[in-house]
Amino acid sequence: MYKTKTRNLNLQVKIALLGAVAFVLMFIDFPILPAAPFLKIDFGDVPALLGTFALGPVAGVIIEAIKVILYTLFRGSGSAMIGEVANFSIGAVWVLTAGLIYRRGKTRKNAILGLTLGVLALTIFAVVCNYYVFLPLYQNIVPSLNASTINYLLTIIVPFNLIKGVMASIVTMVLYKKVSPLIHQEAMIAKRKTV
Repeated sequence: MYKTKTRNLNLQVKIALLGAVAFVLMFIDFPILPAAPFLKIDFGDVPALLGTFALGPVAGVIIEAIKVILYTLFRGSGSAMIGEVANFSIGAVWVLTAGLIYRRGKTRKNAILGLTLGVLALTIFAVVCNYYVFLPLYQNIVPSLNASTINYLLTIIVPFNLIKGVMASIVTMVLYKKVSPLIHQEAMIAKRKTV
C-alpha cells in the first residue's frame, strides 16, 4: 500500500515537472511561415512526448493540459481560448497516437513509427478541427477574416503542423535516451536493491 502511494506520488511529481518544463518552453517560440506570423512553433510538446514515452499516453495528455492551463493563466488568451483549446486538443491527439504505438513495444522503431503517425494524426486532426470548429469560431470573433478556408488549410495549417511535428519529433528522439534514465531513476534504484 505504501509503495503504491509512493509510486503514484512519484508519477504525479514527474508529470507536474514535465508540465512545468513544457509551459516554460512555450515562451520560446518563433514563426516559420511568413503568410501566418501568428502561428508560432515552440517546443512545449517535447516534454509531453517524453512523458508519453516514459510514463504512458495518459501522462502525455495531462502534461499537455498542464502546459496550456499554466500558459493561459500567466499569459492570458488573445483568442478567446480558441487557440489554447486548439493547442491542447491537437497536442493530445499527437501524444496519444505516439504513446499508444510506442506502448505496444518500447523500441526505437516503434518510437519513430509512433512519432510519424502522431504527426500525421495531428495534421489531419488540425485540418478537420480548423475547418469545422476553430476557423468558424475565429470568424465570429474577427469578421474581417474571410480567407478561402480550403486554401488556408492547405497552404498554412498543413505545412505548419507538419514542420512543427517533424521538428519536435526529432528533438524528442535526440533527448529521449538521455532523459529516460532520469525519469525512471527510482525504478532503477529499486531494481538494484532487489538484485
